[in-house]
Amino acid sequence: MSIKDWSAEDRPREKLLLRGSAALTDAELLAIFLRTGSPGKSAVDLARELLSDFGSLNALLSADQQRFCDGKGLGEATYVQLQAVLEMARRHFKEALQRGNALTSPDITRSYLSAQLRGYSYEVFACLFLDNQHRVIQLDELFRGTIDGASVYPREVAKQALRHNAAAVIFAHNHPSGISEPSQADKHITEKLKQALALFDIRVLDHFIIGDGQPYSFAEHGLL
Repeated sequence: MSIKDWSAEDRPREKLLLRGSAALTDAELLAIFLRTGSPGKSAVDLARELLSDFGSLNALLSADQQRFCDGKGLGEATYVQLQAVLEMARRHFKEALQRGNALTSPDITRSYLSAQLRGYSYEVFACLFLDNQHRVIQLDELFRGTIDGASVYPREVAKQALRHNAAAVIFAHNHPSGISEPSQADKHITEKLKQALALFDIRVLDHFIIGDGQPYSFAEHGLL
């Protein structure tokens, strides 16, 4: 059955207008982006096949050009459109966060950090430096590779914080596996960084782990 034959409340576009984008499934959101299906398949059917093929929405969105273009019903033009959409999202969250306060805009902070770090196929450790009113000064990606005590250096983090004249920081790093739960190494390096920055009266407000789904917050789990 064509999407045009569905009831209005079940069509992705109408559903979004009636109930908001959060009410849509991954397949429905992707279907709106794809706009059309393939012979014998609706856009939603095609979207479901793609999500099954790639494994998740995150895997599809972060796929490199060759892998993406190998997907059913996809191609270079769709890849270019997707990259433009993702970059607009990054810039939107960055601008919104810079206008506000990182503590009074926790959802924007999560979204911004997720947009920046979720697409990497390797681990990246970043620091969001804040002034004494917790407004954003700068986001710096400081370390790449396996995030553990041997690869994240408290001295370098402190140097950057002092260079930015930061009063507080929020840490974030991604887990390419998609699992957001912190490892013992994550907990250990967070405590080392907290102790090092305390010497300069710089507060660690949170540490987010970016995986699939909602980012994990150290502060919300009582780990800071």
